[in-house]
Amino acid sequence: MQLHDLAPAPGSTKQRKRVGRGHGSGRGKTATRGQDGQKSRAGGGKGPGFEGGQTPLARRLPKLPGFKNINRTEYLPVNVDRLETHFADGDVVDSTSLAAKAIIKNSTLPVKVLGGGNLSKSLTVRVDKVSARAAEKIAQAGGKVEPPC
Repeated sequence: MQLHDLAPAPGSTKQRKRVGRGHGSGRGKTATRGQDGQKSRAGGGKGPGFEGGQTPLARRLPKLPGFKNINRTEYLPVNVDRLETHFADGDVVDSTSLAAKAIIKNSTLPVKVLGGGNLSKSLTVRVDKVSARAAEKIAQAGGKVEPPC
């Protein structure tokens, strides 16, 4: 077999319709588009999002999903394993001491202590919020959680 012997299987390919190529072709004049109207023109027809004149779904929906609550309080997270590495036994943990040890950048923002990691040191924690798991770990280590939590 040679390269010039290759051909598609009989009946597997069809000739394309050549519309608008004269009366004798059977598809001349209107080129299978009918007589008149928007769809017979070049570039005619509706766009993919057209809904008959009503405002399309894409314009009825808001641009971004959800909403942002302007009253939300964003807490700076600090895990108990960070307290373990940066504080000594008996230290007081508050936002100023956390900022002094560069665990948080801004001491004026609210802080929440989370329960990630282990804690073996007895610490007094005075931050804005403490998770239940973190409070449990602090208590097990012999420390205590004080207000403003």
